[in-house]
Amino acid sequence: VYYVGGHTGLGQTFSTRPKSALTGMHTPVLTYEQGQIDAETWADYINIGFEHGSFDLAGLDSYLHGMVDAGPTRSGHRTPAIIVEVPVNGISRAIVEANAWMFQQILARGVHGIILCKANTADAVRAFVECCRFPVQRAGVGKGVGEGVRGFGAEISAAHVWGVDIETYGSKADPWPLNPDGELILGIKIETVTGVEQLEEIIAVPGIAFAEVGPTDMSYALGIPKLTVPLSGKVAEIEKRVGEACKASGVPYHPFTGHLGPEGIPNVIDAGGRYFTAPSEEIAIIGRAHSKRTMPV
Repeated sequence: VYYVGGHTGLGQTFSTRPKSALTGMHTPVLTYEQGQIDAETWADYINIGFEHGSFDLAGLDSYLHGMVDAGPTRSGHRTPAIIVEVPVNGISRAIVEANAWMFQQILARGVHGIILCKANTADAVRAFVECCRFPVQRAGVGKGVGEGVRGFGAEISAAHVWGVDIETYGSKADPWPLNPDGELILGIKIETVTGVEQLEEIIAVPGIAFAEVGPTDMSYALGIPKLTVPLSGKVAEIEKRVGEACKASGVPYHPFTGHLGPEGIPNVIDAGGRYFTAPSEEIAIIGRAHSKRTMPV
């Protein structure tokens, strides 16, 4: 299963190894055959870019089944962890709730996490968490988030990908760290001026597993037409503030590493970075060595 052999998901990695850093990759295409290839990935997790890429639910379904059939992973898991960037902007609660069907459909395929882009307000982020939870899950209800609204029926398809029975899926498919035993990873991107204004409140919403800056969108929002790399000026200040807010709330931080070579990864981990997107296994190996890990989670 996803948490086979005593191993649990990404959130549980942070619970047991609080200074661990996870390295992700993007997949080029969603097919059954690509899923078989990516089952052997070097990455700790795979990012599916639905924000701007084709919203291909059938492809995602085939991709995950290819992984299951070709698995297990190098570390003995049923599949790598799959996190999807959704094409929903967290502009308001109303917009998030109107697009709850996307979260429901994506989670039903058996993915392990979702990223909400342009997280503008804490209320929109609360709605995001609620839309990804079954109402039977009660942790935190009335204490920062409302009741979950995810409907019954996803368990059959998603449980197969996870390799568990329906009852187990229903208990595990809940956001970490809101639910310490949960296996869903819900991330957010801070990419707007409004989001920065409510930054600390947004990141403190229960159920958020990590946060990051979308540097180019943030640059655009500030009226800067070209992102400078390495980050500088106001964008660099905002990224630093996001890292500090994550630390204050105990939320893992995903720093922008597009300007870093392999030699810069240990410094970012020491500064609090916990998630990375990397172009190669070389960076993953360096990060794992610094975190005293040898295998993908």
